Amino acid sequence: MGNIAIDGPAGAGKSTIAKMVAKELGFVYVDTGAMYRAMALFMINSGVSADDSAKISETCKDADITIKYENNEQVVYLNGENVNGKIRTEEVGNMASASSVNGDVRKKLVELQQKLAKTTDVVMDGRDIGTVVLPDAKLKVYLTASSKVRAERRYKELTAKGVECDINVIEQDIIDRDYRDMHRENSPLMQAQDAILVDSSDMTIQEVAEKIIELYRNK
Repeated sequence: MGNIAIDGPAGAGKSTIAKMVAKELGFVYVDTGAMYRAMALFMINSGVSADDSAKISETCKDADITIKYENNEQVVYLNGENVNGKIRTEEVGNMASASSVNGDVRKKLVELQQKLAKTTDVVMDGRDIGTVVLPDAKLKVYLTASSKVRAERRYKELTAKGVECDINVIEQDIIDRDYRDMHRENSPLMQAQDAILVDSSDMTIQEVAEKIIELYRNK
């Protein structure tokens, strides 16, 4: 299959860009972050604590997470329930960051993701797509931006929703999350050897998407 893997740190614009690329090429966008968030929601609903690794390992086996396209919209299902409206909260994001380091959680979700990629052309974004999930992807991109630029983007996003926030706190959170993602035991965030580095700090979303489409077509 002609799969595309996009990896990079939090806030680099991976999801937005992956969706645009998938739409342009007629591929299926697999939102791995949404799958991890759905798993995190399952942990919260099950009353599992973020630091209880054994309980997380045990509980994740009962989660069935699928992604379907309905009316051109991606719908995330957790055990048969549409959870699109419940997985974008800060609480779920923090739980996802904590539970995604669990080896059993990752194993379970990687199996689901690989199953999807075997049957259709997909664009997938995350932290370890090119290195672990889709090592044979036709194109691998490592998308990044400075922590300052990523903090500014997040700040604009939150204030537009009317959320009061401090840009310095946001940047520190991003730096901390990068460190956690890069130093974790299971599938740390890193650039695959055959991935192409794209720094989006001084690029528009449209420019980045066009660059990736061009890279793919030239493959």
